[in-house]
Amino acid sequence: MEKPTFDYLKGVSVEKQRVYFVIDMKSFFASVECAERGLDALKTKLVVADKERTDATICLAVSPAMKELGVKNRCRLYEIPKNIDFITAKPRMKKYIEYAAEIYEIYLKYIDKNDIHVYSIDESIIDVTDYLKIYNLKAKQFATKLMNEINEKLHIPSTAGIGSNMYLAKIALDITAKHSPDRIGWLTEEKFIKELWHHKPITDFWQISKGIARRLEKYGIYDMEGIAKAKEDVLYKEFGVNAELLIDHAWGRESCLMSDIKNYKAKSKSMSSSQILPSNYSYNDAKIVMEEMVQNGCYEMAREGYVTPLVYLFIGYGDKKNDGTKGMRRMNETTNLYTVIRKYYEDIFDEIVDKSRPIRRIGYEFSNILPEEYERYDMFTDIENVKKQKRLIKSVIELQDKYGKNSILKGVDLFEKATQQDRNKMIGGHNDGTSEDE
Repeated sequence: MEKPTFDYLKGVSVEKQRVYFVIDMKSFFASVECAERGLDALKTKLVVADKERTDATICLAVSPAMKELGVKNRCRLYEIPKNIDFITAKPRMKKYIEYAAEIYEIYLKYIDKNDIHVYSIDESIIDVTDYLKIYNLKAKQFATKLMNEINEKLHIPSTAGIGSNMYLAKIALDITAKHSPDRIGWLTEEKFIKELWHHKPITDFWQISKGIARRLEKYGIYDMEGIAKAKEDVLYKEFGVNAELLIDHAWGRESCLMSDIKNYKAKSKSMSSSQILPSNYSYNDAKIVMEEMVQNGCYEMAREGYVTPLVYLFIGYGDKKNDGTKGMRRMNETTNLYTVIRKYYEDIFDEIVDKSRPIRRIGYEFSNILPEEYERYDMFTDIENVKKQKRLIKSVIELQDKYGKNSILKGVDLFEKATQQDRNKMIGGHNDGTSEDE
């Protein structure tokens, strides 16, 4: 009888466990800006923010050296203490995407794409179970190899979590790795129970929000041991089917495999976008921005070949009240034509917006989107006019794809308070950096 293979995580043979990495780039945007300047990301005081806007601009990232001084990520420029001398780098989303692609290429040198899930631009989940034997490496050695290659080639420091399931790898990254000199944490179910059952705050654990924490507090539960030992009927009554996930995670269990992620298909899809306006906008000016956002969204739906029957709108205000208003409409049509969708958004806007308050944020969503073959109109619709509009939209999209989105602008984009021309130069709502001298 063959002896079990070396246990890469200690305590459990490889035959009985899988091994996952979650690798995250430290302060990714800030680290890229340091790398581009030939600076050490771990020692340089740098923030990524567009200081040309206002001192209330949110910093997209702050370097580890800034964090050590107490500066929090996603802070506003004016919140940084005046006695700290730091570099301000304008966001360059295109550059960050290029670096992310190069990091993914490094992973692909050693791991098949079917064993990699890109969780975010700077974080990936990797099932390395079958590769440890191939490369004859222990889990920590393999993680170190990947991290070192990223740092040597791109000068981007990273952190890793290693776990016997994806959840534990994520928790090892989020909680234990930050206390390790080599920036690598590892967990098994046994180690999780022993070391993290009493960890506080409970919101440090993945998928436990402040709202969930408040609901747990009603039952005197403040840590993972409290969840694990609570009466299950109480948890199911409070959280419904989501209680099952809470209970499993409290014991360090996770049944989801990489194959489940790869095979997952969402039951419904949506398309959405939002923006924080450069200043407080009046009712009329905000309506112009809403119209150009929705029109641009309709073009994107057409570009992707989708239609929608359900539309949402969110409005956030610029005063001190921390609230917003939202509304929705189920349309009589299922379409991507702006000429049809516009009237529904105008109705929602007129209904939900408080005209006495300054508007600072606008967001829309096309929900339950379907392939274009499900396009539907009422019996009074001029179908020939629909076909004409669709031919025009197709021509516009082809020209924009070839010459850039600002090559053809809509009338609404030319208003003084319109924002779409600037947003067309952005990626993910942030400056793409192409106009910046490098």
